Amino acid sequence: MTRVLLVSANTGWNLVNFRFGVLAAARARGWRVIAAVPPDPVADARLRELGCEVEHVALDSVGLSPPRDLRTLLQFWRLMRRHRPSHFFSWTPKPNVYGAIAARTFGVRAVLNVSGLGSVFIADSLLTRFVKLIYRFAFAGARTIFFQNATDRDLFLAARLVRVDQAALLPGSGIDLEHFKPAPGLLEGNPPVFLLIARLLRDKGVEEYAEAAAALKQGGVNARFQLLGAVGVANPTAIPTDQLERWIESGTVEYLGEAGDVRPFIAAADCIVLPSYREGTARVLLEAGAMGKPVVATDVPGCRDPVVHGQTGLLCAPRSAGALADALAAMMALSPDARRTMGKAGRVRIEAIYDQRIVIDRYMAELER
Repeated sequence: MTRVLLVSANTGWNLVNFRFGVLAAARARGWRVIAAVPPDPVADARLRELGCEVEHVALDSVGLSPPRDLRTLLQFWRLMRRHRPSHFFSWTPKPNVYGAIAARTFGVRAVLNVSGLGSVFIADSLLTRFVKLIYRFAFAGARTIFFQNATDRDLFLAARLVRVDQAALLPGSGIDLEHFKPAPGLLEGNPPVFLLIARLLRDKGVEEYAEAAAALKQGGVNARFQLLGAVGVANPTAIPTDQLERWIESGTVEYLGEAGDVRPFIAAADCIVLPSYREGTARVLLEAGAMGKPVVATDVPGCRDPVVHGQTGLLCAPRSAGALADALAAMMALSPDARRTMGKAGRVRIEAIYDQRIVIDRYMAELER
């Protein structure tokens, strides 16, 4: 009898780009894999090419809406009843919550991944407290809950949202070290190129990045500051399009748009920047390290973990354009050899800790338990 694994994330793109190795390994072991995702023709086609079945569910990634969230819960409940999976893997908040509740109803072994806490957890509000109650109820029946850094795990344990026997650590989603290889050296040209890769959100530190770039340019620094990522996304902290246009018109930043493959952009940069307020494990820092690029990031959970300050990159205080500007200036002050040494050290660290095979092995162990 074929064993059934139901997997879910808030987008099919998430599964294709970050969980492909886990899904491929499950398929190679004979599992029937069903992906529960919102409709996306491109991602759906990639999942089917891998041998996965695709079921569409409505996943509202913005805020709480009782009618829409109830619909999501019912859709997961129907999927569990129809396909009778033995395991359920999920990687984003709504599937973690409503998929886990449905899985508990049918005795399905739920393995969840808290890949970041998001803006709701960054703030302290009545909404935060309500969301924590939902998490506590949903997670009660889960077999394993993976966290991408110890700070998030300890926060959930301290708030009694999870039990000690459930909580485990993973090195993010891992990185494909063959796909992300070192670029052929730093550009070492003038002006140096800094690149921030992220959705254009305040929580990613995009405003501080633009302010730091403006301050450095006003001080006579000759450098290029680039942005790569989606603008106008459905998120309460999204940077308004007109704000981005003002930065571009003033010459503060260069906007590169969106890209399905970030490797050429990383290769063309001298340093990768991520001034985020908080992450699970910052994927872009893993990609930059794997490609041998030095980084500048904030000293917060999920950013500090992949970076060794002074060895693989520089860390600075979060939410501070001044601190970020100082770190960028310090990176520029290093010699090309020093930056190259940082990049090489970053590659070594990523190889040792963040190889995606580590992550795949952990998930396969969950399937065979």
